[in-house]
Amino acid sequence: PDHLQKDPTPTQIQDLHLAVEDLCVFYGEAQALNHVSLSVKKGQTVAVLGSNGAGKTTLLRTLTGMLRPREGNIVFSGLNIEGKPPSEIIRKGIAIVPEGGELFGAMSVSDNLLLGTYPMSRSERKEKLSARLKTAFDTFPILKSRLSQKAETLSGGERQMLAVARALMSNPELVALDEPSLGLSPLLVTEMMRLLKNVCSNMSISILLVEQNAKAALKIADYAYVLERGEVSFQGSGREVVSNPSIYSAYLGG
Repeated sequence: PDHLQKDPTPTQIQDLHLAVEDLCVFYGEAQALNHVSLSVKKGQTVAVLGSNGAGKTTLLRTLTGMLRPREGNIVFSGLNIEGKPPSEIIRKGIAIVPEGGELFGAMSVSDNLLLGTYPMSRSERKEKLSARLKTAFDTFPILKSRLSQKAETLSGGERQMLAVARALMSNPELVALDEPSLGLSPLLVTEMMRLLKNVCSNMSISILLVEQNAKAALKIADYAYVLERGEVSFQGSGREVVSNPSIYSAYLGG
């Protein structure tokens, strides 16, 4: 289709942080992703939009090694990572914030943050822990006053902040987030998106933002892909997505 861009040139490929090429993923014989291609440049915020069942979470699960693709490549910082175990992918520099955060509710905020450093060796943890904590508290100051609290006692917004802060503790190059606005009030959604944009610019981290809340995601996205029934149906800058009448009516309440 004419709204899909041509393949990137060799020069553009050098700028890519993440390149997903012709990804096909199945659950048994049911195809969940059909030749999906997308890319994230260094320091870029890229949104993946789509309704429930479009394939957004399947894409994230494949990217982070929880699912194996039947076809296609995933290249991160020049290395093929498709089919690698999640622990290895995290060590390569990709962190995921799963839907709902998946925190350990009975553990303290402090212990949840420390769990984010598990990809590091003991010596690396000793050397870098204080700097990582400072970054987390600079980004989400409220967490510093909640350190001894159990995660399950936090508000919805604070839990989502903790989930993102825990991901940052592994010192990632790219953070992939699955529905970070889920369950948050409109005001908190706006605040969360602002904080994510700050993380991206201040820490030179790339962000892959999987969201059903297209309106919120497009406020911070440099580029966006729309998934429908496991295929990329549209891609473009945030402005191009917003100005497309069919996308606007389907996802932005027009």
